[in-house]
Amino acid sequence: MILFSSDLELVLEKIIIMNKLIIDVANEKIFLMIITNNDIYNITRENTKINYEKLTTIIKDFLGSISLKIGDIQKIYINRGPGSFAGIRNSLSVVKAFNISKKIDYYCYSIRDFKGEMDISYENIPNLCDKFKIKKNLINPIYLS
Repeated sequence: MILFSSDLELVLEKIIIMNKLIIDVANEKIFLMIITNNDIYNITRENTKINYEKLTTIIKDFLGSISLKIGDIQKIYINRGPGSFAGIRNSLSVVKAFNISKKIDYYCYSIRDFKGEMDISYENIPNLCDKFKIKKNLINPIYLS
């Protein structure tokens, strides 16, 4: 039996999954945070040259620990400094590779970008980037043809 009724309305909610990765290697520790629709996860690692070289593996292992892959990330926020030049340079290279290979948008921020803001926490970085109109892909990759 099929019923038709103008009084019956079916509303389907489209749930948009938004996973955001925050990377900060400018400071004393390598800091990674995942913000999902429902949860926030983070880890820290020693900020050493060896860990710079293993940053991709550290990110992969962190994502795997919460059942995510790099392809599940929609946006990456990366601290561009001031801080450790070698760490920042390496992390930007990793993020550019993710951008090229997986088409993940990234935003390069600095705490200095958020002058006058009182709530500067990692959890709030995506909102602050929106509020202060931090541009996507501030440091653009060079494509060779």
